[in-house]
Amino acid sequence: MKQRLAYARSMVSPQRASELRAEIDSFHVEYCAALYANDVECWPDFFTKEATYRITSRHNALLNMPVGLVYCEGLDMIIDRALAVAHSQMFAPRHMLHVLGITRVLKEADHTVSSQTPFILMQTLVEGPSTVHLSGIYHDRFVREDDRLLLASREVVYDTEILDTDLAYPV
Repeated sequence: MKQRLAYARSMVSPQRASELRAEIDSFHVEYCAALYANDVECWPDFFTKEATYRITSRHNALLNMPVGLVYCEGLDMIIDRALAVAHSQMFAPRHMLHVLGITRVLKEADHTVSSQTPFILMQTLVEGPSTVHLSGIYHDRFVREDDRLLLASREVVYDTEILDTDLAYPV
């Protein structure tokens, strides 16, 4: 992961990167819309059967520490996480808004696309102000299945060492 945090030039032509960026942006529009609507149970539909999902700090990523704050290996663990969030709300009601930056398409090979997308996750408690809950970069590996992109791997690398303890919703 340490090498993935270092700057590397894209291995994709600008024209092809633009085409892939449009596909990835379409993916993110649906992904973020589902989460904003609190439809956490459909969140696993954005992943492949063998997908991995990890949320970790930039510091841990730089040290190549394998496990993060959240770690799911395989669709069953992702489904379990989604069901736990959807059916055991032990936290105040809130709305989570994802604000995404411009996606960098890094590589395309064998039906796989690697990219990085900066994000800010805004949290609004029903009876409180909106705040920045988390910021960082998605490090994604997409695969194409049945003419649509799915996440084979999403590593959410957040920037801070001081984190709210209520990071329950998917990022």
